[in-house]
Amino acid sequence: MTVSLSAQKTDMNQFIDNLMSRMTLDEKIGQLTLLPGGDVTTGQLMNSPLAERAQQGRLGAVLNFKGADKIKALQQIAVKKSRLGIPLLIGLDVIHGYETVLPIPLAQACSWDTAAVEAGAALAAREASADGINWVYSPMVDVAHEPRWGRIAEGYGEDPFLSGLMGAAAVRGYQGRHNEYGKDHVMACLKHYALYSATEAGKDYSCVDMSRLRMYNQYFPSYKTVVEAGVGSVMSSFNIVDGIPATANKWLMTDVLRNQWHFDGFTVTDYASINEMTPLGYSKGATSAVRALKAGTDMDMCALAFDRYIKSALDDGSLTMADVDKAVRRVLEAKYKLGLFDDPYHYCNPKQTEKSIYTPTNRKLARDIAAETFVLLKNDNNVLPLKKQGTIALIGPLADDRSNLVGCWSTGDKPAKYTTIKEAMQKYLGSSAKVVYAQGCNIYSDSLRQRAVEFGRPLPWGDTAKMLREAVDAAKGADVVVACLGEMAEMSGESSTRTDLTLPDVQKNLLKALLNTGKPVVLLNFAGRPTVLTWESSHVPAIMNVWFAGSETGDALCDVLFGDKVPTGKLVNTMPRSMGQLPIFYNHISSSRPVADGNKVFRKYQSNYIDETTGPLYPFGYGLSYTTYKYGDVVLSAPSMTKDGKITASVTVTNTGDRDGDEIVEMYIHDRFSSIVRPVKELKGFRRIHLAKGATATVTFDIDATTLSYLDAEGRPFLEPGDFEIMIGPNSRDVKKAVLNVK
Repeated sequence: MTVSLSAQKTDMNQFIDNLMSRMTLDEKIGQLTLLPGGDVTTGQLMNSPLAERAQQGRLGAVLNFKGADKIKALQQIAVKKSRLGIPLLIGLDVIHGYETVLPIPLAQACSWDTAAVEAGAALAAREASADGINWVYSPMVDVAHEPRWGRIAEGYGEDPFLSGLMGAAAVRGYQGRHNEYGKDHVMACLKHYALYSATEAGKDYSCVDMSRLRMYNQYFPSYKTVVEAGVGSVMSSFNIVDGIPATANKWLMTDVLRNQWHFDGFTVTDYASINEMTPLGYSKGATSAVRALKAGTDMDMCALAFDRYIKSALDDGSLTMADVDKAVRRVLEAKYKLGLFDDPYHYCNPKQTEKSIYTPTNRKLARDIAAETFVLLKNDNNVLPLKKQGTIALIGPLADDRSNLVGCWSTGDKPAKYTTIKEAMQKYLGSSAKVVYAQGCNIYSDSLRQRAVEFGRPLPWGDTAKMLREAVDAAKGADVVVACLGEMAEMSGESSTRTDLTLPDVQKNLLKALLNTGKPVVLLNFAGRPTVLTWESSHVPAIMNVWFAGSETGDALCDVLFGDKVPTGKLVNTMPRSMGQLPIFYNHISSSRPVADGNKVFRKYQSNYIDETTGPLYPFGYGLSYTTYKYGDVVLSAPSMTKDGKITASVTVTNTGDRDGDEIVEMYIHDRFSSIVRPVKELKGFRRIHLAKGATATVTFDIDATTLSYLDAEGRPFLEPGDFEIMIGPNSRDVKKAVLNVK
């Protein structure tokens, strides 16, 4: 017999009521305390501060603590030696896979494949849960317009609609399709709420300031979509919102998150962010702790602020027991939903670890997902796909490295198990073609700068002149050159802001030398962010953005480079022509004196640059294939609709090339005239379709009030009568249009 949701909730409430009635104040404060673990052995653990707190019932959760044996040992202390036996949450930054590492989230979004994102998150949950983890700090859906900001790698790009769908897919993968938290699932944590990505000048932990109108329409929708998907927890961001740190912002944490969006999980701070209110100049000590708790923050990550100050705040009346109990209940509910009270050791089975981690099945899925994320930016004279014959010169500092391919925030990776691109290509080609390799250059000409960004993932440092000669010699003797250049893994991610996103000078010098040999060159651009490839786009015949594709990068690249799979990835961030254009994004507000993208002649007293062409190098949604597609005109099922009506927009797409392929069809809208000025276009739908060569398909999108509405500064939806442009095409620039009138 199936138990109803209401009955389950009643059972949970009764259980937690009973448990809380027996808890001391210290034990309640303990549930709100999250502390970092460490790389200790099981024996050392028994005498550690964590073990002492767990035994005293003064610890609610641990992060950065790995290994089923160690986690089980700590969980046993919490369950068997503490007075009430309350189990622990065990959290980790499982951002894009565990030991089987998936592409970084930015790359995953370039697949425009929500099913793949869900499958990847489910894979990550299987592996992490098999190693003792029950709570993951993912997905991140911060809408990012600023590629100088390194954490752009962790999110899904610049569009709120796409980011929200990708984040919701990840939640389904982590938590189960119906948030059932089955045996292979974990609790997800939405981050960073809110606006963290809108930091000034791309600097991490810096100021954020914007209107509420922009919050609701351009930044909040992705968070809201993930909340509606049932995410179990939410992490507050470091930045201020309306002048108040997010962690202490009641409007953000309670009024919007809980009252408007009906979030019913628990909230946690980012790392020690309660203490970081002090350098912001907002508050310190007990005041920070009180403001955070009263705002709606439930768990304190690593600041020990609740631990230090809740008792005194209760004594002086600045907090009430109701404030504390509200937060405690939410944390206990999370543990109940995960089944930890029924089976505290469910996630601590060493035998399951052996069966579930880095299996052939997991590796194949990661390889297939990676192949969908590569974005072909240029392919003159059909240099790609490569022929499986002749001699291929594989050149670059990333061509024979196994630790940087996974990208940033890979907390469970085991690089010794992974295959380099060189190894994968040699195995893939066997005796059918010859692969010659040369490192070619360092990442930077300055060894100190390179060492600064290695962060545990070093690359060999070599003699610049010697490496360049070796690379040129290899290229001269080859039929084609594949250059593996770009960023190291830790050049993007947290605390990895860059002021110059062009290819570092020593790498560009190598690329120029390779081009000067006269051999066709394929540039594989490794990056955790959009980079500036203007010079490369003008000189290199073929360019493919390969991001950081995870542990199976080598094999996945071979699949696409040699044509076993057709590239299908499309950009989820606009790629600029120059650094001076930043931030740049497709869904901007029009100037009152606009100049069309691509305009090369400076126009005085118009919105353009003296020294740069208007518009991006590559637009949002852009990506080529080994085949070609032709789009028909946009056809509306009716020329007009009422506010409560519904119509469809359709387009025919024909595969006009000689290869089967997958195409991503994108739909945008633009409200021509509105009481509040709207962006020049907004993504409102997309379809990923498979077309055999010569085949035609009709792709249809539903349009209703939800599609066309915008939000006011209070978060209320509005749909005004008037004309809307409905745009469909292969990217945000090359679209066909039709006009819909709303009455």
